[in-house]
Amino acid sequence: MRTPIRALAAAWLVLALAPPLPAVAGQGVDDPAVVELFTSQGCASCPPADELLAELAKRADVVALSLHVDYWNYIGWTDPFAKKQFTERQQAYMRRMHGRFIYTPQIIVDGLWQTVGSRAESVTEAIERARMRGKPVTPHMSWGPDGAKVIIPAGDPPGPATVWMAFYDDKHVTTVQHGENAGDTLANYNVVRELRRLATWNGKRMEIDLDPQAMGANSFDGCALLVQLGDTGPILGAANVEIGPGGG
Repeated sequence: MRTPIRALAAAWLVLALAPPLPAVAGQGVDDPAVVELFTSQGCASCPPADELLAELAKRADVVALSLHVDYWNYIGWTDPFAKKQFTERQQAYMRRMHGRFIYTPQIIVDGLWQTVGSRAESVTEAIERARMRGKPVTPHMSWGPDGAKVIIPAGDPPGPATVWMAFYDDKHVTTVQHGENAGDTLANYNVVRELRRLATWNGKRMEIDLDPQAMGANSFDGCALLVQLGDTGPILGAANVEIGPGGG
C-alpha cells in the first residue's frame, strides 16, 4: 500500500481500466448501478466526493455506498468509520484492474470502472455505462416485522458469485479534531458499517431467510445486496432496501 498523497489522485485520470461487458438481453436500464466511494475523513480531497455521493444516494437507479479506508488514520485523525476490510477491498479492486496504487477519493462503479471520486462528469459517464450494460440477475430483498428474505433467481453467471450484504447508515456528521480536515464538520452519507458475505451463488435459484434481530441489522438505516463475480469482480445484480433507524 502506498502512502496516501493527494497528488496521486490528481494524476489518476483514466476512467476505465476494464472494458464494459456486453448488454444482457432482457435486462432494462433500470437495474441500479453500484457506486462505491472509497473515502476518509482524514483526506482533505474527500469532502467534495462525499457531497457528490450524497446526490447520487438520492437516485433510485443508483446504489451508493461510502466505504471509509484506514490508511489515512496515521496522519492524526482516526476515522470512526474506517475499516481495514474496506482498504483490502479497494486493494483487491486495484489488483484486478492492474492499477498502480490506491488513493482517495476513488469511486468504482459496478466493479468495472474507476475514477477520481470528486469528478462528477466521469462518475456520471460510468453510471451511464452501467445502465447500458444491464445485469444478468435481478435479486430481491425484503424486510419486515416477521423477518427478512433474499431471493436470487436462476441465472447463468460466468463463475461463482459472492452475495454481499452492506449495512449502512444514511448520514453521519462529524467534527474533525486533527489531521488535514482539522476544524471542519464533515457529512458522510450511506456510510457502510458492516460488509458481510452472505452466500455463494452459482446460478441456481436461491432463497435465504434472515433474522434481522439476530444479525443486529435493525440498528442500521439500510442494506444493499450485491451479487458480485468472485469477491471484487463485475457486479451481476444489486438491490437496496431501507430497514430502520440509524446514523447520527
